Amino acid sequence: QAHLTESGGGLVQPGGALRLTCVASGDTMSRWKMGWFRQAPGKEREFVAVISGQGALTYYADSVKGRFTISRDNAKEAVYLQMNSLKPEDTAVYYCAADINSVWSQLHLRSAYDYWGQGTQVTVSS
Repeated sequence: QAHLTESGGGLVQPGGALRLTCVASGDTMSRWKMGWFRQAPGKEREFVAVISGQGALTYYADSVKGRFTISRDNAKEAVYLQMNSLKPEDTAVYYCAADINSVWSQLHLRSAYDYWGQGTQVTVSS
């Protein structure tokens, strides 16, 4: 069993930056692939980014590529999402998720993940 807790959300102006943190507990985080998803009001939860267990592989949604960076520190049992050049359309609740054994090609799908955090609100507005 794993427990994930996100933090770092808030209100930021367009063009600004935020860094989200997800801290894991309950198991060995280095075994998991970790993803970030987001859900805007009235929309489906969508994939943002994923990182492999040791951090060697990453993959991003086209909408955030070049602006967001996912990273991890297994010693701290944490995964991060650095968000730069934020846009109003980035406004959403951001969730981190942990996958135990799905294949890499499936990790853009919500159904691939085993554990989820409660989410942190990111609002981009002037």
